[in-house]
Formats: sequence, C-alpha cells, structure tokens
Amino acid sequence: MAKMISRREMLGALAASMVLAGCEGPRTANFLDEMERLNARFQALLFSPTKLAPEPPESEVTPDDDFPSYFVSDMMPFPPANWTLKVGGMVERPAVYTLYQLKQMARFDQRIRHHCVEGWSAVASWQGVRVSDIAKRVGLKPDARFVEFRSFDSGYYSSWDMPSAMHPQTILAYGMNGDDLEADHGAPLRLYSAVKLGYKNVKYLTEVNFLPMRTGGYWENQGYEWYAGV
Repeated sequence: MAKMISRREMLGALAASMVLAGCEGPRTANFLDEMERLNARFQALLFSPTKLAPEPPESEVTPDDDFPSYFVSDMMPFPPANWTLKVGGMVERPAVYTLYQLKQMARFDQRIRHHCVEGWSAVASWQGVRVSDIAKRVGLKPDARFVEFRSFDSGYYSSWDMPSAMHPQTILAYGMNGDDLEADHGAPLRLYSAVKLGYKNVKYLTEVNFLPMRTGGYWENQGYEWYAGV
C-alpha cells in the first residue's frame, strides 16, 4: 500500500535532495521560504470567507478533562493583575478593553471541532466576540492586510491573513462550554477559529495588532506552516 506523505515531509525531502546536490545553506533556506509562500497563496485561493464550518451535535462535545491543553511557559500562565487587551496598529481608534467590556459586546456562540497539527481533534462550544466586530469598533484602515495576535505565554504569538481573521467564525473567546475559560485553555481570553489549525489559535491574549505586512509566529518561525488552514 502506498504511504501518504504530508506537505511538510515533501518539503523536507526536497530540501534534503538539494543539500545532497550541493545546494545547502542560504539557497536551501530561500527555496523553503519560497515554497512556504507558494503554499500559503495556494491555500488562500481555496479559502472561502463566507463558508462556515459545520457545527457537530452537542452529543459530540469532548469532556473538559479530555480536551488537551498546551502552553509554552515552564508553568501554566495566569493573567497579570489588571489584565487588559490592547488593540492597535493600522486602526483609526486604538483601544484597550477589559474583560468586562468585551463581555458587553455582541456575543457569538459556536460549537466547533478543533483540529491539532499533531493529528487529534476535539469538540467544544466557544463564547466570545467576533474579531470582525472588534475591527469595526476600532476603525480598521483599508490598507491593513494582516493581523498579529500576541500572548503573555512566554511571548507566544501568531500572525494571520486578514480574510481568515475576518471570517465570521473567528472570535476572541472568553468562554468554553458555557463557563469562563480556565487557565489551561487560555484564560482570560484566547483566539479561536474554525478555519485554522490549533497552534494558530493564540491563548492568553494581550494584543491584537492590524498590520500592512505579515510577520511570523512562535511555531511558524520554527518551520510550521504559516497559513495553516483547516
């Protein structure tokens, strides 16, 4: 039976062949960078800004204790005193929001299957405010093309393309399964979307910045896909 290989394995094989051919060093890195950008452009062409991910039935919700959780700090991160969310960059009205203020905004609920790059999936209900609603509040400038999400979890961050960030199922979540987020799932606020793999959904949010160009990310800078669409 033929073995299916991932895109990452394919790129790794191509890189190895170039090294064997004497193309190691900066030329190999440049090749991989270009392949990653081509991959991102290809995934973006397949993306629909209006297509919604299906919501599994409530019977498929994963028990809280069985829903895996990750953080990169040595110990579980807890929010700093007087935590707030800073929203800035290419906007008309930069803002700082408390959790209370976020909870006063139009709430969006969704039940979605979470997909991890490691191969597992789980289902949960999420409650929060759409990123697109935040963008309207702060007056997003038309030449902003990317969004960077930053965390207090040892500087964890990720940058997104604008269409994915503005997707109606991309939210800043303060609730999970009807309760406030717990620390292991990103309290007090995390990014959550049906259109990206798990590592793009930044936990422990502190900043949302709208930018003219793409930046990287904690895992993206270590070789993971930048676009990482589901």
